[in-house]
Amino acid sequence: MYKWNKCLETGHNKIDNQHKLWISALNSVTDAFLEGKAKEEIAKTMEFLILYTIKHFSDEEDLMLSYNYTDYFMHKRCHEEFKINVKSITRKLIKEGPSEKLVEIVIFTVRDWLINHIKNNDFQMINYIKTREKRRLPALETIKFT
Repeated sequence: MYKWNKCLETGHNKIDNQHKLWISALNSVTDAFLEGKAKEEIAKTMEFLILYTIKHFSDEEDLMLSYNYTDYFMHKRCHEEFKINVKSITRKLIKEGPSEKLVEIVIFTVRDWLINHIKNNDFQMINYIKTREKRRLPALETIKFT
């Protein structure tokens, strides 16, 4: 189990809330395995993780594009590689069943990648966005001309 930690907060509410939900889903995989739930329950949770990962990455990528993030392509490449890895692990999990070793691989691979990605790539992205927001000019309708 991994509990949400303040050191993972980027300061961007939408991104942080998505990260919290992602960690919660990952913890559900752990719970399902520890409680001896059927293969289908773990597979269902993993399917959610995959779909949610795609949605979260899409939201992050849209955010990066809206701010012309300079490291967009590198960040997107990390996302693409991770999606491939998660899908591969999930296929193996469904095919072989939820053995202790395989569930550990799922949990540690996803958790470790996510935490490292947040602390490195996402913090860098959000800091870039915060810097850009400070430099943005107010909308034309809010400027008073005298």
